[in-house]
Amino acid sequence: MTIFTKFLKVVFGVTFLLFATFSIAQNRPIEDGFDFRTLPVAQPIEAKGKIEVIEFFWYGCPHCHDFEPEFSAWVKRQGADVVVRKIPVAFRDDLLPHSQLFYALEALGRSDLHPKVMDAIHVGKKKMLSDVEIADWLATQGVDRQKFLSAFKSFTVISKARGTSQIAQNYRIDGVPTVAIQGKYITSPSIAGGSKTRAIDVMDYLVNKARKEKR
Repeated sequence: MTIFTKFLKVVFGVTFLLFATFSIAQNRPIEDGFDFRTLPVAQPIEAKGKIEVIEFFWYGCPHCHDFEPEFSAWVKRQGADVVVRKIPVAFRDDLLPHSQLFYALEALGRSDLHPKVMDAIHVGKKKMLSDVEIADWLATQGVDRQKFLSAFKSFTVISKARGTSQIAQNYRIDGVPTVAIQGKYITSPSIAGGSKTRAIDVMDYLVNKARKEKR
């Protein structure tokens, strides 16, 4: 047996072990503390009588960009009793323009541009941290520059953007993307073992759990 053959056997063995470990992790029961966390203090929800799902994200987060297609597809599968909203998180003051951008688009009724903003940052390599750069890019998307700038600099938008920091603290958000269910539970690909697929399964589990708890 050559050294190269031995090397290949070791590589295949390690690969098989990793795959087997991953398969076991994916098939085991969903557990609190492993796949999701229960908040010590439940947070108030806005969607009274509904199941509220919040995605905490940051436009500049590559993991959020990577998770966006799966999350959007999951949202489309939810029933009428599920309300989904997004909350932008700025972990530093210099990142606050991203949160203002989100709420300015919401105020202008252009939340449909949300995935395009992420693509502009992660694929187009734009920073989108100055009002001029953001306004110039939005103009290419059919958004009036002056209307955007007015919304971006408004007291309402700035207050919302700054207020998300306290919400994130209340939910004990230490990374994004993180998904909160009914003000009680949080999960994410990172929490769920680094797997987007597992995170989606956990989200389904938590929505059903919240649905049963409402009865």
